Amino acid sequence: MEGQNTQAALSAIAAEALSAIEASRPITPFSKRPGGFSPEDGERIRPLLRAAFERRGERVLGRKVGFTNRRIWPEYGVNGPNWGYVTDRTVRDLGDAAVPLAGLAEPRIEPEIMFGLSAAPAPGMDNPALLGCIDWLSFGYEIVQSIYPDWKFAAADTSAANAMHGALLVGPRHAVAPRRGHWLDELARFDVVLSRNGEVMDRGNAANVLEGPLSVLRYLVDALAKDSLDPPLAAGEIVSTGTLTRALLVAPGETWTAVVSGIPLAPIAVTFTLANAIEAPSQSPASARARNFRR
Repeated sequence: MEGQNTQAALSAIAAEALSAIEASRPITPFSKRPGGFSPEDGERIRPLLRAAFERRGERVLGRKVGFTNRRIWPEYGVNGPNWGYVTDRTVRDLGDAAVPLAGLAEPRIEPEIMFGLSAAPAPGMDNPALLGCIDWLSFGYEIVQSIYPDWKFAAADTSAANAMHGALLVGPRHAVAPRRGHWLDELARFDVVLSRNGEVMDRGNAANVLEGPLSVLRYLVDALAKDSLDPPLAAGEIVSTGTLTRALLVAPGETWTAVVSGIPLAPIAVTFTLANAIEAPSQSPASARARNFRR
């Protein structure tokens, strides 16, 4: 796969992007710089990011798929999905504790369906076969972020920023096998309401993420089948399938709630704080984030 940047240049871009994410430091999109940054460069940089995560001791737990909601493509100037890695540094269970926003750049909230794989899905699988590869499903939140000011970037820039991933908050896990046929029907037709401090902010439905969450999994499987640089999905991985509503900016002190109908998943709520109350003031935002988002 050829791109316009050399491998050395891509390594430097990956290092700069990760440094900016760590420091919550805004930077100019790479596509706007001399030399540019192409979609092919974006494909080539993803394995460099994974290698960097692993070098600093993180364990890759799965993938997040972004921009699956066609409603928001015009807002961000993209025309298709992307994906990135999630690790044991960014994944946590959605519990009662407030979630700190320190260390996240311009964070936004996304209610999403997440899958835990029991087997590796294969290209070309239909929905029943894909569901047969899923051990559990969850309704949770992804917190996305942008090191590019005001969320302005080209589609390729999102790859350098690990598909804008900040944190994955996994809600209660529900076993798929006991009611597989019901899940299959419900995953295609549920609705969601997203509220902030009790005020409805947006509404969405299953069809907002391509043709439904299972179709997002199919997209990822098929994309990876054509990808010679990144590994295919494996049993045990988590896949988050993209926002069911618009991605909305969040701030400390807010409580967000998402309620679904048409599928038996409980409402999920999260309250945001600037930093964890038990953190010492001397700790940097990056080090606080590293601990607070580690499972």
